[in-house]
Amino acid sequence: MVRFEDLRIFVASADHGSFSVAARELDVSPAVASAALKRLEQILDARLFVRSTRSLRLTADGERYLEYARSAIATLDAGKNALARDKTAISGTLSVSIPSDLGRHVLLPWLDDFQHQHPSVNFQVRISDRLADLYRQPVDIAIRYGKPGDSALVALPLAEHNRRVVCASPAYLARHGVPQKPEDLRAHNCLSFVLGETLHDRWAFERDGTAMTVPVKGDRVGDDGDLVRRWALAGKGIAYKSRYDVLRDLRSGSLVALLPDYATEPSPLYLLCVHRMLLSPAVKRMREFLQERFRQFDAG
Repeated sequence: MVRFEDLRIFVASADHGSFSVAARELDVSPAVASAALKRLEQILDARLFVRSTRSLRLTADGERYLEYARSAIATLDAGKNALARDKTAISGTLSVSIPSDLGRHVLLPWLDDFQHQHPSVNFQVRISDRLADLYRQPVDIAIRYGKPGDSALVALPLAEHNRRVVCASPAYLARHGVPQKPEDLRAHNCLSFVLGETLHDRWAFERDGTAMTVPVKGDRVGDDGDLVRRWALAGKGIAYKSRYDVLRDLRSGSLVALLPDYATEPSPLYLLCVHRMLLSPAVKRMREFLQERFRQFDAG
């Protein structure tokens, strides 16, 4: 039978690439960690690591088994937590990952309001446009645009009908003119966003059932959504942003929505977690709270 602590040592060793670091993290001796991994390999009849004096890396079997080990640990931890807490209490610490632009300018004030309503809830907030590794990082939930490619994640909609919007400042448009059709963007300075290794420099549109993608160029590329928005506000170029990121700017006139006759690509907003058992009362209540806030935000 596989031991729970052996799984923990296996996952920690895979995360750190080291038996000794995993042993220190779990407060066991390196010998205990090594014995646990040997025991696990014997039970599975598979080699999980390739070891040398300087390195430790997963084998192909180890890579495949790691996902199941993480899932088992998450499930068992969730069961332990469920038994330990009052299931009706809106309390505890929530570690939340939120995107840069929406997070700073919209979500952070809303989280303050939620905490005011539920003072027994504590927040640990991480702001980043990268999708947090919910299996590896100490993050309970993440709020992100777009449904994740990882089908194992639980994705609960917060605002399904959000879309992207092409926008620029009045000052930029006064200097360079207003594009009338997507192809006109090729003659403009377009502010691109890069996430990881992916450069988002192909902007999608649809009109009368016909889809089109326009490759754009510009003199600025940013890996932070808030930075791209600030460039647009400063008149540096045209941005292709989630509507929620710039909704207040559009309503104030600081930015102008362009190409109104063309539909842009959807940008639904989701609350993500690794397992439904982690949907605590606090998480469920926060999701309901955020859904209502987004409805109000849409209504103006």
